[in-house]
Order: sequence, then C-alpha cells, then structure tokens
Amino acid sequence: MLPRSTPAVTDRAEGRKDSVPLARTHRQRPRQRWLRSSLALSLCVLTACQQSPKTRPPEGITRNRIYLGSVLALQGQEEALGSHMKAGLEAAFEGERVKQRQVRLDFENDFYEPPTAKLATQKLIDRGVFLTIGNVGTPTAEVTLPLLADAGVPAVGFFTGAGLLRQNNDRPIVNYRSSYAQELEVTIDIALNAGLTPEDICVYVQNDSYGMAGLAGLKAALDRAGASPELLETYDRVLNTTGDPPPRNNLGPVGVYQRNTPEVAPGYNSLKAWEQETGQLCQFVVTGGSYSNVARFVQHARERGETWVVSALSFTGGDDYRFDLEEYGVTDGIVMTQVVPLLNSDLPIVREARNALGDEFGYVSLEGYIVGKMTLKILNDVPGQLTRDSFMKQVAQSRFDLGGIEIDFTDNDNQGSDLVIVSYLTPDGFRELETTALKAMLGQD
Repeated sequence: MLPRSTPAVTDRAEGRKDSVPLARTHRQRPRQRWLRSSLALSLCVLTACQQSPKTRPPEGITRNRIYLGSVLALQGQEEALGSHMKAGLEAAFEGERVKQRQVRLDFENDFYEPPTAKLATQKLIDRGVFLTIGNVGTPTAEVTLPLLADAGVPAVGFFTGAGLLRQNNDRPIVNYRSSYAQELEVTIDIALNAGLTPEDICVYVQNDSYGMAGLAGLKAALDRAGASPELLETYDRVLNTTGDPPPRNNLGPVGVYQRNTPEVAPGYNSLKAWEQETGQLCQFVVTGGSYSNVARFVQHARERGETWVVSALSFTGGDDYRFDLEEYGVTDGIVMTQVVPLLNSDLPIVREARNALGDEFGYVSLEGYIVGKMTLKILNDVPGQLTRDSFMKQVAQSRFDLGGIEIDFTDNDNQGSDLVIVSYLTPDGFRELETTALKAMLGQD
C-alpha cells in the first residue's frame, strides 16, 4: 500500500505545501485556533491563493488519469473538518482506478471562508478537474456552486446538508448525505416525544447560510409539529433579517455567532433575553455550528448554571466536538445527529473504513470514505465513454448497497442516502438515543 502523500494518490499544485497533519493538528485551545486562522488567511491572500494553475485537459481526464478536486478547510479555526474529510477521501481512492485510469486528487485550502473558496475553486476549474468532491461547508458552497455549474463541473458529496444543494436539480450536484431538514425533523420528533413543547426549544446557530439553513429546517419541523403562528413568526423575523453581518440576536428564541470566531456571549445573551422577555425557559437548544464554537457555547452556558440539553447537527463534527467538550469538562446532556453509521457499527463499509483509516477513523473521515467509494462505483459503472454528462446520467439511474448503506438516486432527487441517527454522548462515544434516555437528560423520567 502506498503512503497517502505519494503522487499516486494526490497531485498538488507546484510550489504548494499540502502536508497538513491529518490527525490532531487542530487540537488547540479555541483562542489559539482563531489567532492562527487569521494569520494563515492573511498569508493565503499574499501567496498561495495567487498560484498559477497546471495545464490539463479542460474536463480533467486523459487516457491514463482522471483528476478530482476538493476545496476545504485544511488550516484555520475549523481545519479538523477539512483534514478529516481529506483523510477519508484519500483512503477511499488509495490504489483505486477508474476504468484503468489512475485517480489524482487535488486539495485546496479555503479556511472555511467564501472569498478564498471562490478563488480556490476557480483555480481547480482552470487547472482542469473532472469533478469536485467532499468540499466542506454551506457558505463556501453558496459561492462556489455557480462557478462549478457554469463550467459544467459536477459537485459531488459536499459536506453540507443545506437545501441550496438540493433545490437546484438542473445543476450537476450529487449529494451523499441527508439534509439538515431531515436531521432536524428526526431531532424534533424525539424531543417532542420526550415531553417537550415547541416553546421549550431554543436555537444557537452560525450567522450565515449554514446557520439559516438549519434554522429554516427547524422552523419547518416545528410547523409540522403544530407550533403557534406567533412562535413561527419569530423565526421568520430572524431568517428575513439582512445586513453585513445581519443583526439576528435578540429577535426571538435564537442566538447567533459569527463564523470562524470564538465569540459565544452575544448568542447566549440573546437566549437569556428571550427567557426574561417571555418567561419561557429554554430546555432543549438546537445548534447549527462548527465543533469549536458550539463546544465553547456549551461550556459558557454550563459555567452559568444552565442545564440545557444541547443538540448539534452532523456538520459539527462528532469527534472534535467530543474532544473539545471533554476538554471543557462536559460529558452529558449532549445530543447529535449523524448521517453515517455510528462508529461502533459492524456494517461492512464501517469495518472497511476503520481498517483503511486507522487512527484517523471518525465521523467526518468515515463520511469522506463513503463519498469516495460511492463516487468510484458510479464512475466505474458508466457505460462507454466517461464524460461529465455520462457520469451524471449514471448517477440518475444508480441504486446500490454500499457495504450496508443504501444509495438510491432513482427517486428523482440528487441525494443518495436518507440515513439519520440521533445519538447522544456517553463515556464510550456517541450511541443511539432513545426517548427514555432523553427524558432522563431532561429530568422527566
């Protein structure tokens, strides 16, 4: 087996250092991560983001090679998400071929910042890639999807459950994962079954398209559950607020924070203001953020005596979220949705990923591995000449079992899996959550 850093697996831009350690480089205190992110982003603007592309066929495929690209955070505040996705993709493609062609992976760092993501995506398009795969984030996808669509480059297996990747079926977009709306629907169902009401639920989200996608999904779930028009109107007020950044705190049972910052107090204070204004106490706080900030938010609330049960979307990144929570001394009252099997699963695809990834095995790297293997199968199933058009046609008729995970694109959408597992944090990691366990967390058993 070849090391993952060899040219047989990755193809890097000339002069570009792409040796970001995949395992634990991100495990620094939040303040350290934020300062390092700011410095690195400044350096990117001056250097790496201005590199010239390589010359390749525009469609990124030759007789002997196929080139795939990925734009994700490999440095900065949320570098763990990108590094783990990268590890999963590399493991999935290692030693594999597509119709006798060697697979080359190009990775570009975007710091989880839309302007940098846009530059990096255009670089990949100019360099020539067959498709992009495993890109991380909703705000970055929001600015890069139009570029990819204009160039006819498929966007495959992006690490986001936002609706903007599911509402434009005319674009070449291929999703593996369930949507945030699906994650939140299942979460709200179990919360209400445990005895909560829509008024007991509050929200803490990132103040951008990712956070608003989560908020919209939550509003839809609460609407189906019979929430009052007055409560739903407060969510609309937040969703419809504009600005740069939009002033979305203190408008309802919602707190927000700015992406790539450690700031949590304004969002927390917004929830406390809602409690004081209405007399309705938050009991279950739904979050839509990234691991470092959400963990810091939980710590901030616990230090102030809050007993809220806090739930998180899968994008948060279960492994690093758990690590940061444990660093803060938080070991209970944590709920999280997963869109891949739990890590203790005995499904063949999980066993395979565990063996391939070793110490890098986790929720995000498992998703990267699944996305890579799903893409390999579809690419190799294409009959005749392999082009972007023939790939997308093959996607539309693909239905198969991927080591125990059902992949189905034949139901007239661009999403292969509907898997959602509601889990909760235990000393042994995340385990599937039952209603009785949630009742106990809420003190209602």
